[in-house]
Amino acid sequence: MAKAGDVVRLLLGSTALWLSLLGARTASASKAVTANLAAKWPETPLLLEASEFMAEESNEKFWQFLETVQELAIYKQTESDYSYYNLILRKAGQFLDNLHINLLKFAFSIRAYSPTIQMFQQIAADEPPPDGCDAFVVIHEKHTCKVNEIKKLLKKATSRPRPYLYKGDHKFPANKENLPVIILYAEMGTRAFRKFHTVLSEKAQNGEILYVLRHYVQKPASQKMYLSGYGVELAIKSTEYKALDDTQGKTVTNTSIEDITETNEVQGFLFGKLKS
Repeated sequence: MAKAGDVVRLLLGSTALWLSLLGARTASASKAVTANLAAKWPETPLLLEASEFMAEESNEKFWQFLETVQELAIYKQTESDYSYYNLILRKAGQFLDNLHINLLKFAFSIRAYSPTIQMFQQIAADEPPPDGCDAFVVIHEKHTCKVNEIKKLLKKATSRPRPYLYKGDHKFPANKENLPVIILYAEMGTRAFRKFHTVLSEKAQNGEILYVLRHYVQKPASQKMYLSGYGVELAIKSTEYKALDDTQGKTVTNTSIEDITETNEVQGFLFGKLKS
């Protein structure tokens, strides 16, 4: 029994030693350098990125998706990020097949449409937006963040210069183009957006205006926009200099020459020279 106990203790001791050595090897192997690539703009909302994905599919799908997410952003305050992410995918799944849903997930992972959202944000900053407004409209160079002022600003809108429209602007489906233009700057999914959208979409359907939507986030996120799918090279140069004895190299070279000479010499005849 004593010998058996000694064997058990020996096995336990060797196992503990092996685990400690394995842990030390794992710790030494985990000394890796991690590099993140951050953009110059803050993190953009996934809901807006999803809308840009829908816009690439078609303008009709963009506005259909918009109608289903008019106040979706309020769930972001009560739901976790993962739940909100799945909620956006379920809303998009009403208009996309499984293949395009997978493509949307991939676009989310590399934040493919974040630069587009930032482009609209920069356009809004150049207006500039009125102070303290979550959303605002521009009616031929006139700005307002009050819905009840739209009717007044529309009266003489055609006498003012017509705004320049970009290729990526989202135009509400209309039969006519030669109409007063109202550009809405708002964050899709918020109450402020829904308040303006309800009025503007009705006027656009009645053929009174050309309704254009541009993304605008009144309070951008504080987190940085980290980008994936890009290669990062980290070059590290060693500044440690090692002293080498070059005399040994010369000795080896001379020795090798002598060996070659000896092999080519037979009874006083140097066959190496004869071959050359």
